[in-house]
Amino acid sequence: MTCGKYLAIPAGALGLTLILLPMSLQAQLMLSFAVLGIMFIGMTRPDNSAFRVLTLVFAAIIALRYGFWRTTETLPDITEPLNFIPGFLLYLAEMYCLAMLAISFFMVIDPIRRKTPEMGAAADLPTVDVFIPSYNEDAELLAVTLAAAKSMAYPKDKLNIYLLDDGGTDAKRNHKNPHISVAAIRRHEQLKALCAAMDVHYHARRQNDHAKAGNLNEGLKISKGELVVVFDADHAPVRDFLRETIGFFREDEKLFLVQTPHYFLNPDPLEKNLQTFARMPSENEMFYSILQRGLDKWNASFFCGSAAVLRRSALMTTDGFSGQSITEDCETALSLHCQGWHSVYVDKPLIAGLQPETFVSFIGQRARWCQGMLQILILKRPFLAKGLTIPQRICYAGINMFWLFPLSRLAFMFSPLLYIFFSLEIYKANILEFASYAVPYLISSFAMQSYLYGRVRWPWISELYEYVQAVFLFGSIVSVVRNPRKPTFNVTAKGQTLDKSKLSPLAKPYFAIFFLLLAAALYSGYRVLTEPVASELLLIVALWNLINLGLAGAALGAIAERRELRRNQRLPVKRHALMHIDDIIHHVIIQDASSGGVSIEFVDKEPRLDLVNPTTARIEVRRGGQTVTFNVIYRSRRILDKAAICGFAYAERTPETVMAIAELMYSDQSVLQDRLVRRQIRKNFFWGTSRFALWSLTESLRAIRYSAGLIRETVVQSFEDAPMVLNDNKIVQVPLPVKTAEIGPVLKGEQLYG
Repeated sequence: MTCGKYLAIPAGALGLTLILLPMSLQAQLMLSFAVLGIMFIGMTRPDNSAFRVLTLVFAAIIALRYGFWRTTETLPDITEPLNFIPGFLLYLAEMYCLAMLAISFFMVIDPIRRKTPEMGAAADLPTVDVFIPSYNEDAELLAVTLAAAKSMAYPKDKLNIYLLDDGGTDAKRNHKNPHISVAAIRRHEQLKALCAAMDVHYHARRQNDHAKAGNLNEGLKISKGELVVVFDADHAPVRDFLRETIGFFREDEKLFLVQTPHYFLNPDPLEKNLQTFARMPSENEMFYSILQRGLDKWNASFFCGSAAVLRRSALMTTDGFSGQSITEDCETALSLHCQGWHSVYVDKPLIAGLQPETFVSFIGQRARWCQGMLQILILKRPFLAKGLTIPQRICYAGINMFWLFPLSRLAFMFSPLLYIFFSLEIYKANILEFASYAVPYLISSFAMQSYLYGRVRWPWISELYEYVQAVFLFGSIVSVVRNPRKPTFNVTAKGQTLDKSKLSPLAKPYFAIFFLLLAAALYSGYRVLTEPVASELLLIVALWNLINLGLAGAALGAIAERRELRRNQRLPVKRHALMHIDDIIHHVIIQDASSGGVSIEFVDKEPRLDLVNPTTARIEVRRGGQTVTFNVIYRSRRILDKAAICGFAYAERTPETVMAIAELMYSDQSVLQDRLVRRQIRKNFFWGTSRFALWSLTESLRAIRYSAGLIRETVVQSFEDAPMVLNDNKIVQVPLPVKTAEIGPVLKGEQLYG
């Protein structure tokens, strides 16, 4: 990067001169093509720091040259308020995008890829407390996370695991509403029994104060490990999680955080409904694979709420986890960075979690993130915070300001309608001016997206995700601005399934916008054909609206929710095992595993298996001289690549079975890494645009079919998962420790046991 630093100074001086230099439209057009040419040359060497700086500088020249022209030449006359007011709002939206572009260039100018240091001798390793905060998650989901945490490679006398249950607090168990109190009592006893069976610590605090931050701080009070690891309830770690992270704390005494990416086993609603999962990079990969590494360069990578290791002594300097905002993770990191502590980001998937499955829960999650980040921006003012370096101020301000994107996205969506329907000239430009300034800027923007993020983000996908969120996040922004302290923490629902395809309950505004833009497209076409001399601005605006219509059409696919019958997400494992059937041992390959069962390929001749009276078997997996066994029941058979794959469900899910699940699914980090790398494939702009245009057509038609009830689906046979069972063969859903009479007449006749 040294060469890049020296190159940045003269390149920046040249850029500033070119930005402010007055010139004719012809000269501007020639300059734009020349700068684009230099940019494209720089892009040929993405791993060379000097070429990277050169590319970013010349991309900035085009962007700022556009911004200068946009400011000085295109705004409507202030004496015409009907034109000027919406025109100025659109201008502010564009300037926001230019500011975010500049900040993003700064963030990713030199992303770091860390090498894992040695963990050290066992005797010298620090003590570690693992916190798994929970609110309303099922015991079955929590059991797998607890088992995976227990299976981490680390001295057992230095590892303590705590399930911090905020769904079974004293306040909830003694709630005036008997429905709430009974549910909390049942949950409390259930999870206590589970933790006792799995030999981990269970704790429920008195009150649900300060949401997740308060729950984690309660964990600090009841534990004493030197390091604290936080896993969300659905985030199961791989065996080597601590091996990959602990060593960094030996190298830096001022290190407070080692953050790792959040990797997900299931698709988010857009991936599921557009059927892109496992083929297209997930939305979060741009943040975790590029931006967090870029932030790491400036000591600004921050805590993401899970999959992280923190130093207890650092947390004590800020009285634990911060809870003023509803995004306690970023706020905690900001507080510690202000005190001079350091952070590290490790770009390896070391946990496997779950994303929101329904569009409603997806929007709910993003609304919380949006409100929390804007709370930090307003209440903490990171750009003015004492103790931060200038790069840290820029990074934190950029991360928080990003969540204002709904304002700009909606401005871009509706601005063309003002000219199409009302002939308001809010953007003063002719075709030649647009071609000289705006077109090179757009070409540069798409080229830079591909250059910086092409491996983790296909063309037009960012725009789709932003629009889909913007429709509802606009209200979230307004509520935070009106009262920054009002938003409250809402838990994101996970592990949901849909037994049939249907429209999301949030679909109405997306249909309304789509048909409004469709009407605008038809009317603009009518104007072009019927007006004696169609203005150049009308042609520009009509094309702009057509792009927006494509986005709105693809977005209808996101709210037309396909059914998802699979309760448990699979991971490919490719493990040799022995299967015992009627005293005969068969060599098998476990192709994949989930928390509900395994898929098996027989190495030799496939035995006779019975579905009517389901065949039972025992599977034996060996690792390091130790044997893990579990019982299974035959459920299905399919042909895959000319091989017979047999599906087996777990006969029962005891603590031993759950430990076997953790061994199968999370013992090998490379499984997650390979799955991640396989889908990180660049797609060029033309392929991405054609793919997106196809989505716009097909997905809008599919959503319209859903709205008309034209959905034809066959019934799929489904088996319930095996019950969770304790060592003494009692179901974990234990009887309530109260008498029916004590609960009151409201619950008369209700079943009190699971």
